[in-house]
Amino acid sequence: MAKTIIHTDRAPAAIGAYSQAVRAGDTVYLSGQIPLDPATMQLVDGIEAQIHQVFKNLSAVCEAAGGSLNDLVKLNVYLTDLSHFARVNEIMSQYVSEPFPARAAVGVASLPRGALVEAEGVLVF
Repeated sequence: MAKTIIHTDRAPAAIGAYSQAVRAGDTVYLSGQIPLDPATMQLVDGIEAQIHQVFKNLSAVCEAAGGSLNDLVKLNVYLTDLSHFARVNEIMSQYVSEPFPARAAVGVASLPRGALVEAEGVLVF
């Protein structure tokens, strides 16, 4: 099966050896997005702004792949402080409509660039 690399300037450029997303057939695998402003490549400040930025970045990559966040079938969210989980739920509902995708929330010791949140997902068309 052929794979297609997905890239958009509306999301942060990769900061390592990975693509923003890869499409294989009807499935798109989204790499983890941290809350970098794509224009400056700097982290935004504060947990709420970081959660919003992560969903904006994911949305931009979804759109570059020809879909939207509503095409997500699986979403993994990584938090350095699980007490922010309720805020993720509240903010996520502003970007993703029901029925919601399958999801995991994982507490981690640290994330790249000192981010407080990261998310990755899988889309199916």
